[in-house]
Amino acid sequence: MVEQVVPKPEIEDVVEEAVAPPWMTILHNCECHTFEQVVKQLQKAIACSEAEGWEIAWQVHNTGKAVVKIGPEAECVRVGNILASIGLVVTVVQS
Repeated sequence: MVEQVVPKPEIEDVVEEAVAPPWMTILHNCECHTFEQVVKQLQKAIACSEAEGWEIAWQVHNTGKAVVKIGPEAECVRVGNILASIGLVVTVVQS
């Protein structure tokens, strides 16, 4: 009698990596800068168009704050530092 050998399937260890939640850079209303200053700084920080900068600036003005960046911590901190460099009020938090 011939014994049939059935190969065992290779079992791959599945390792789930914990993915940290994204971070957010939030720009707060401070009444201490002109709209033009805010728009210009937003363009530097997040490479938005002038029109997008105006939309964000109006949102901050009307609601008190706006999320301007969602992403990895380092990127959100970088954006926050650019905005804060002219004295804008910014927080960077884990979402």
